[in-house]
Formats: sequence, C-alpha cells, structure tokens
Amino acid sequence: MIRNLLVLLAFACLWPVLGEGQQAPIPLTVQTLSAETAPQAAQAKSLGLEDLVREALQKNPGVRSALRQVEALRHRVPQAKTLPDPTVSVGWAGNIEPFSVQHGDPSSYRGVSASQSVPFPGKLKLRGEIADREAEAAYWDYEAVRRRLVVDVKSAYYDYFAASKAVEITKKNKDLLQKLSSIAEARYRVGKGVQQDVLRSQVEISLLLQRLTIFEQLQRTAEARLNTLLFRDPETQIPSPPSFEPAKIGHSLDELYTLAREQDTGLQREQRMVERNQYAVLLAQKEYRPDFGVSYMYQQRPDLPDMHGFTVTANVPIFYRTKQRESVLEQTHQLASAQGSKENRQTELFFAVKEQYLLAKSSEQLLKLYSQVVVPQSSLALESSMASYQVGGVDFLTIFTNFTVVLDYEVSYYRELANYQMALARLEPLVGVELTQ
Repeated sequence: MIRNLLVLLAFACLWPVLGEGQQAPIPLTVQTLSAETAPQAAQAKSLGLEDLVREALQKNPGVRSALRQVEALRHRVPQAKTLPDPTVSVGWAGNIEPFSVQHGDPSSYRGVSASQSVPFPGKLKLRGEIADREAEAAYWDYEAVRRRLVVDVKSAYYDYFAASKAVEITKKNKDLLQKLSSIAEARYRVGKGVQQDVLRSQVEISLLLQRLTIFEQLQRTAEARLNTLLFRDPETQIPSPPSFEPAKIGHSLDELYTLAREQDTGLQREQRMVERNQYAVLLAQKEYRPDFGVSYMYQQRPDLPDMHGFTVTANVPIFYRTKQRESVLEQTHQLASAQGSKENRQTELFFAVKEQYLLAKSSEQLLKLYSQVVVPQSSLALESSMASYQVGGVDFLTIFTNFTVVLDYEVSYYRELANYQMALARLEPLVGVELTQ
C-alpha cells in the first residue's frame, strides 16, 4: 500500500513542476521502490533460530560444566551404597628379622588378619538415596542452565530481529524523505512551495539519521550478544533474521500453572532437596544404632599349634546427647528450610508465569491493534493528506508527518512482535514446553 501511495504522491507533487516546463528531480517510480524493497541477490543465508539454539547448547561452556557436575554426582551414588574397604594386616613378634620367630617362646608368632566394618542395616541404603537426590538436584540445575541459555539466545535473536527491521525501515524512510525533500525544493524554485517545507524536510531527515544511528547501535549490540552466547568472536557478521508470524498461545493460564508445577526446574530441584533432607533425617536417627566390625586373625607359632581368632566389635554411642541428637536436630532444621524454600519457589513461580503470560497477551493485543487498526488508519490519513495536497488543502509538512507516522508504526509493530516472542520465550523454562514455534 505504501508503494502505491508513494507513486501517487510523486506524480501529484511533480505534476505542477512539469507543467511549468522546469527540470524536475528524479521521480519516485515503482521501479525505484522495487529495487529498495526487493531482497538483494547477495544477501546472506537466512538466520535460523533453531540452528542458533543448537549451536549454543553444543558450544557454551556453562552448559557443559553443569552437565559434568551431574555426571560427577551420579558416580557418587554407588560409592555411598558400598561397604567400607576391608583392612588386611601382616605381622610378627619375636626377632627383629622380618617374619622370624623365637623357638621356645610361646608368645612368638607370625600371622595375618583381616577386618570389615559393617554399618547398621539401612544406613548404606539411606546414604545412597541422599547421593541420588543430590545428583537429581544437580540435573535440574543443569536443566535450568540449559533453559536459561535457550531463553537468552531467543531474546537476543528477537532483539536483533527488531533492531534489524528498525534499521531497514528507517533507511527506506530516509531515502524516501530525501526524494520528497527534493520535490519540495523543486516546487519552491518554481514558486509553488514555501521555504519552510524545504527547511522542515531537512530537519526531518536529520532527525531520521539520529534515529538510524540509535537503531544501528542496538542492532550491533544484539549481534554481539548473540555471538557471545554462541561462543563466537563478537565481530562475527550475522545475517538479518527472516520475517515470521507471531506464535499462538495454545494454553490457558491454569494449564500453564499446572505445567509449571510439574516442569519448573527450580521447583523440581527444591523437591529433590526436600527428599534428600528427609532421608538425611532418617539417617541421623539411625546413627543411634551401632555399627559393627568383624575381623579374622591367623597366627603361626613355633613348636605350638596354629591359632585362629574371630572378633566382633560395635561402637557404643554414649555421647548421643552432643552428637547423634544434635545431628537429628540439624537435619530436621535442614528439612524445614528445604520445605520453606520449595513453598517460596512455588509462590514466585506462579507470579513469574502470570507476569509473562500477561505481557504476552498485552503484546498480542497490541499486535492486532497495529496490524488491523493503527497502520490501516494511518495509511488512510496519508491518502487523505495526499488528496488534500493536490487541491491545496494541506501543506507539504502534513504529508511528511503522515508518511513518517506510517513507518513509525511499522517499527513499533516489529518491536512489539519481538516483545511478544520474548515473553513466550521467558515462559518456556517455567513450564517446560515450546511456545515460540
């Protein structure tokens, strides 16, 4: 629509000048607009969000570090469930020479012994459960890092998309305003316009250049942010993202609450820590029970029969007041702390879900408003000002203003589209499902 309006505007503005037989500036033709809006043949390959996310997950050292931590803690589980290592000893009594004995002395011997500590039944299993829950909590920490990285990549991508669109639109706006400024100058030379139109058009172009500088800086910042998340050199050139349609919110707020309760990494981690501390309380209570030790000894004595011996030992928890009882109290407080942390996370989680959901719904409404009401109405206002300008009803400044308004709303549309997608992206790690596709 803007293309047709500009063609009509060019003919309307140039007709009085051409009627005077004066040389006119290069007209704004359909061919010129097509060259500006058509994709260039040398444009780089389109940027794919899925490819960027995959690359970031593969190369980001933070994700790899968190995964290594999970693997390390999983190897701790079988260690915690295994008996302590047995001990073996070899010795002699008699001469200083190794393994030599004194004949005629019944106390002289050489022998070997072996012993094994055996925790009270159930302790090893509880220690294994504690280690397992710690590994599970570490897994959800890893999942949080992974999801956070995906959100960061998507947010940087949508920021880059909005900034690239703003730069593209502003450049087109600048080129067209320069052509309209040339028309104003031509009309002023032949006495059909006023100098104020020429001066104001030059001011508008300067203001547009200022905005273009800001948009280009935002584009470069978003590009550098993307490169950092992808573990690339910050100066790596990234092609402009292709246009896309806004995603649909396929879940109600209650459904999102349910998904968040089941899939949120923070809540799942807190649940694993609650379970871990429950097992820790049980283990602390079992520490009132003694551990055992079993040992076997074999002695070889000169001039006397060989000797065999068995020993069973058990520790006696006589210091339970300051040890076992305090340990139970410690683990009980740790459990209460973990339960409180879980409840706090659930409260914060529901607020975060609703906040991002409301942001997404608000942006969705604004997108509909821009695409269905604001842009069409501003385009009609531009058409009306053009028609009035042909009969002298409005000045040239009104056309400048209406034309700028149309393109400003287009920039706002893409910015709001990015905000909408970013709100959905920030919902994804909370509910554990893909929403931006």
